Amino acid sequence: MTTVLNQRIPLTRLTLVELRKLADTRAGLWLLIIIGVATAGTSAILLGWAEDAEQTFEAFFTFGLLPSAVLLPVLGILSVTSEWSQRTALSTFTLVPARSRVMLAKLAAGTLVGIAATMATGLFAAVANVIAGLLGADASWSLDSSLVWQGLLLQVVFVLMGIGFGALLLSTPLAIVIYFALPTVWTILGEMISGLRTASEWLDLNVTSAVMTEPDMTGGEWARFGVSVAVWVVLPLVLGTLRVLRREVS
Repeated sequence: MTTVLNQRIPLTRLTLVELRKLADTRAGLWLLIIIGVATAGTSAILLGWAEDAEQTFEAFFTFGLLPSAVLLPVLGILSVTSEWSQRTALSTFTLVPARSRVMLAKLAAGTLVGIAATMATGLFAAVANVIAGLLGADASWSLDSSLVWQGLLLQVVFVLMGIGFGALLLSTPLAIVIYFALPTVWTILGEMISGLRTASEWLDLNVTSAVMTEPDMTGGEWARFGVSVAVWVVLPLVLGTLRVLRREVS
């Protein structure tokens, strides 16, 4: 019976369910609202205080990605931990006993949210650039194409990192604190301790991802970014998924 049930629920439908869940809780809904308001706020900041030459589509777009890069991972954390804190895991895994498919749906939903956030940022940036042009600023539309997909990739990576930490810890406050604290502590240690600087260049996601805001990354920069993603994103996702698969639901 469970096999038949699983076959009747395609992954696309599970993904749509997970997308809906992101806004079902009060915390998730307000987080999405805050991300939207903060993204619009970055454009307002540049329009109000930046020099005319700095008011370009590229500036609006790259600066506008900052709020979602910081807050979307929290939404990723909530997508996993809320199953346990809201006690919906029992119904979720009863309807879909194959927990791996639920995790795949959460990863797909997180990826789609990252893509949507990037597209929304581009829209806000375009509107702000039109306003800047009307106000007499530079309002250049020039944007290196690499910045678009690098920004998109960075949004997706951070969301998946949040999902990984949420699955690994299965506690909303603990996952949020460790998600922000642990990489920050590692960055500080890498800067303060000379013996860790070489390792930090490869294992500090804050360092390796910084170049993603610049066009045309080199092969070495991609290699360092890939290694740090493997440590901070892939490893928590693998270990977290194993924990979700094995944890008893009560």
